[in-house]
Amino acid sequence: MSEQNKAPQNPPVRGGVVPHIVVSDASAAADFYKQAFAAEEVARMPAEDGKRLMHCHLYINGGSLMLCDAFPEYGHPLQPPQSFTLHLHVADDVDGWWSRAVAAGAQVAMPLERQFWGDRYGQLRDPFGVSWSVASPAG
Repeated sequence: MSEQNKAPQNPPVRGGVVPHIVVSDASAAADFYKQAFAAEEVARMPAEDGKRLMHCHLYINGGSLMLCDAFPEYGHPLQPPQSFTLHLHVADDVDGWWSRAVAAGAQVAMPLERQFWGDRYGQLRDPFGVSWSVASPAG
């Protein structure tokens, strides 16, 4: 196969189990995650309809998150979450991570506070209905 005809290499997936979420308006969600959680976009694959994303791969705090729009025709309907939370564990400056997400539009579901197990921990809900927890070891 010539260099010209080679398929592009997919960026490496980081982490063991990688969440792959279906959201309404995946393009806007990816942009929100860049602003709220300092996500780095490593791949974006628009659908043939020019409106939806078939696939988007982000790195957040060293790990991978994948997302797409609903594609009921391919078995990916948009359904309410079945009670899951994406947990973002950061080494330091949890208050900075928290403040950036709130400033970007995330709603506080549980305030960021020191918890009995020793972490500073809180929960947010993003504009796309996804629940996030943010934590770091309390100093």
